Amino acid sequence: MPLLLLAGVVLVALNLRGPLVAIAPVVDAMRADLGVSTGTIGLLTSIPVLCFGLAAPLASLLIARTGVHRAVVVSMAGVLAGTLLRSLGSPTAAIAGTVVIGLAITVGNVVVPVVIGRDFPGATNVVTAAYTAALNIGSTLTSALTAPLADLVGWQVALAAWGLLVVVAATVWTAALRQQVARTAAAEAAGTAPPPPAPVAPGRSVWRQPAAWGLTLAFAGQAFSYYGATAWLPTLLADVNGMTRAAAGASSALFQVFAVVGAFAVPALVAWWKRPSMVLLAVTVVWAALPLGLLTAPSLWALWCSLAGIAQGGGITVVFIAIVRRSRDLTENRRLSAMVQGGGYVVAATGPLVIGAVHEASGGWSAPLLVILGSVIVMAVAGTASAGGRTEAASEAGPVPVPAGEERRG
Repeated sequence: MPLLLLAGVVLVALNLRGPLVAIAPVVDAMRADLGVSTGTIGLLTSIPVLCFGLAAPLASLLIARTGVHRAVVVSMAGVLAGTLLRSLGSPTAAIAGTVVIGLAITVGNVVVPVVIGRDFPGATNVVTAAYTAALNIGSTLTSALTAPLADLVGWQVALAAWGLLVVVAATVWTAALRQQVARTAAAEAAGTAPPPPAPVAPGRSVWRQPAAWGLTLAFAGQAFSYYGATAWLPTLLADVNGMTRAAAGASSALFQVFAVVGAFAVPALVAWWKRPSMVLLAVTVVWAALPLGLLTAPSLWALWCSLAGIAQGGGITVVFIAIVRRSRDLTENRRLSAMVQGGGYVVAATGPLVIGAVHEASGGWSAPLLVILGSVIVMAVAGTASAGGRTEAASEAGPVPVPAGEERRG
């Protein structure tokens, strides 16, 4: 296993969710200094998720043009530029920087699963787990440290400081890319390079594959539930249990931290059960504990939030595993990843708005929780029907085949 590349995957993942949650701890200071409305501040959280959905096809085309490794460098450069632009202290810069961050992370969202499928044969499940765990660790670190840092140096410097982590990730990734190129050149010079993969007969477009649509619906259910719950859990708990906003905010920490457990548990379950579809079904059962538990026993909120954290970390992991396993070659992997994430994140962007609107219309939290439960059921039905596939036909022993010319582009 290329350890330097693995370190690069983890470091890149730390930067693919952290920038999204960095503004939440300093939102009051930003609103006061920028002189903008709550709605404008809300754009800073919704714009990136919309980018994830709407720009995913463009990200796929960029990856095809630059190659997978260089696309990661482009992604990190964009995250760094957007992070610095967002911290300049004007409303226009904040919105423009957020758009740049959203577009850059979209490229990372699509390309990293492709890298895992291509460069980690025999270990895709484990590396996918490390990747998704790092996504949540990045969110947790950013949420926990931004406010204390802002107290010391101000919100602008606090937001810009996370660019240092982007620089570290880009540096390690560039070193890994050079190492890969050097190894390939040495193998070719010594005549020990592996033969090119056998050509793969063109298959149906992913847009015409029922399983691809099923995975898209499953990911949409997962992402809608995640973003809807993340946005409203603190408010719900404050209203239902009479908790302070600060105490209710602890639910977000549980939700993120326990995702790491789910991210690493799912690959073990897939290896043992041999049926990703059944693992996904099990994940949705755990997911359902959040809405059902809060409806019936809200005082046990810590248990329900912890279980939901495990489920959301496991849910995204099993969908990414299914994408890799269902892909016949690198091109299909890239296109399927773009389709699933693009469609899923478009739906996810509506999550906070829908949950908020249902709460306002109903005057309580039962109806919003039932909406989340319905989203989880969609994930269960669509995912169980489509998450099987390549597991039986292609084992973990082989990488996703690389079309001619793709290896050269890196």
